Amino acid sequence: LCPPGVLSLWCRPPAWDRATRPPHSPLQPPGLPLAPCRSFSNNKIQVELDESSGVAMMKFKSPPVNSLSLEFLTEFSISLEKLENNRACRGVIITSAVPKIFSSGLDITEMSGKSVEHYTEFWKAVQEMWLRLYGSSMVTVAAVNGSSPAGGCLIALSCDYRIMAENPKFGIGLNEAQLGIVAPFWFKDTFVNVVGHRTAERSLQLGSLHPAPEAHRLGLVDELVPEEKLMEKAAAVMAQWLALPDHARQLTKTMMRKTVLDRLVAHREEDIKNFVTFVSKESIQKSLRMYMEMLKKRKS
Repeated sequence: LCPPGVLSLWCRPPAWDRATRPPHSPLQPPGLPLAPCRSFSNNKIQVELDESSGVAMMKFKSPPVNSLSLEFLTEFSISLEKLENNRACRGVIITSAVPKIFSSGLDITEMSGKSVEHYTEFWKAVQEMWLRLYGSSMVTVAAVNGSSPAGGCLIALSCDYRIMAENPKFGIGLNEAQLGIVAPFWFKDTFVNVVGHRTAERSLQLGSLHPAPEAHRLGLVDELVPEEKLMEKAAAVMAQWLALPDHARQLTKTMMRKTVLDRLVAHREEDIKNFVTFVSKESIQKSLRMYMEMLKKRKS
C-alpha cells in the first residue's frame, strides 16, 4: 500500500505489460483496417489515442492562453491517468490547440482573493499534475508551439523531450520572480535537472523568459524546428524513443527521477502550507492584483 500522501500512480510498478511493438505497426493482421483513434475531450483538454501506434496526442484548448486553472489541472491529471491505465498507450505528445501559446502558466485568478481552503485545493492540483507527468511511465514529448512561461515551462520541463517552434517571439522559462513569487523547490529541482545548476540559478533569480533560440542554446529545449514541421518532428522523436524496450527505458527514467519525486512526496503537506502562507500575504496579494490590472490594460 502507498504511504499517506503518495500517489498510487507512482507506487505501482512500471507498466511491464505495455505492448512492446514497433511504433506505427498495426495491431491487426495485414489487410485489415487499422484500429481507429480513441478520443476523449473535456472542457480544457482534448486527447486522441492512436492504438495502432500506441501514441496519444494531448492538446490544450483553453483560450485565450491555456492558463492552469484548478479545472484545467484536474482535467490534465485525469487525462494522464486514463492514458497510463490504457495498455495500448505507450507515449503522449503534449501540445496546444491555441495559436502562439503553449501555456501561460498558473492561473493568477486562482491565487488572488480566495480562501485558504481554495489555495490548498489549487496547490494540491498543481502538485498532482507534476507528480503524474514527471513520474509517468509513458514516453512524454512536449511540442511547444508557442510561449510557455512559469507553469507552462514546468510542463515542458517535466517531459522526456522538448521540441519548440523556431520563432524568436516565443519565450519559455520559470519567470516567477518577475511577479515577486519564488518558484517552489520542485520547480527548481526539475529545472536544474534539465539545464544544470548555474544556468538554473541565474535564470530563476532574474525571472528570465528565454526566446526560443536562447532556450535551445541553454538546453532548456532539445530541438528547434519550423512551426509547420513541429508535429512531424514530435512523431519522429516519439518513434525513436518507442523503438526501445519499455521496461529498460522505464526503469532508467525511475532511477533518474525518483529522488526528485520522493522529495516532494515526503514534504507535500509542508509545501502546501508554505504556498498558502506565502500567497495569503497582503504584499503578494497586492502584487497579483497589480499584475492582473496590467493584463486588463493590455487587453483593452
